[in-house]
Amino acid sequence: MPTASTMERKTRGATGSTGFSYAPAYQTVDKLSERVYQSLKRDIITGILRPGEAVTEKDLAGRYKSSRTPVREAALRLEEQNLLQNIPNRGYFVTHLTVNDLNDIYEYRLSVECTSAELAASRGIPGNNLSELNKLGSRRSRPDSRASFEEFIAADTAFHVNIARLTRNPLLVRAVSDMRCQMERILFAGIDALDTSYYYGDLPVHGHQGILRAIKEGNVKLARKLMHEHIMSAKEEVIQLAQNGSRLI
Repeated sequence: MPTASTMERKTRGATGSTGFSYAPAYQTVDKLSERVYQSLKRDIITGILRPGEAVTEKDLAGRYKSSRTPVREAALRLEEQNLLQNIPNRGYFVTHLTVNDLNDIYEYRLSVECTSAELAASRGIPGNNLSELNKLGSRRSRPDSRASFEEFIAADTAFHVNIARLTRNPLLVRAVSDMRCQMERILFAGIDALDTSYYYGDLPVHGHQGILRAIKEGNVKLARKLMHEHIMSAKEEVIQLAQNGSRLI
């Protein structure tokens, strides 16, 4: 599983104007409370803990080798991210993503990421960052390797967050970053259900390359248009996953 410890991390400051980070929406850390949070978040995003599954503080403390306090703190944070739900007198449950949730996610992404692409095109790509963005945007999965799907998803997250970093607006960076846990959850859900050579290869690579060209050329209208098309390109298939009762969403 790609983690922050195995990815290249070059970022300085909240705006990302001097470099990029490459990591999935969850990371490996040393502090116990943060480790429990990241581990539980990872297990929800990747589907180890499935939608609707009940989890208790006692069970999670055993799973992550901690006391109940770090588990409780992690659960509160994950409730805020709509990954866990606390039902009084029943405990915690992994949330489902409904069709309405998915529509909200894509609507949110269109608003935030199309603006990010437009602003990025108006401000340009520093020369030392272009090659890294090209590398991230060209990542493909391999059908014979589960690890390659995980690497693709981490690279996809890095690509979209780092486009936001080009805006030099920390609020946009945070907005894009915060939504990636849900997008990674959707992407993991699709591994066993979608045409992976297309949805985890040709389609995103084509979209990423077009967006990068428009940003590099300073074409703000085209950058916005291509980001819109890229975000919407797999929406119908994802909605179909939810309607068919996908194992993750």
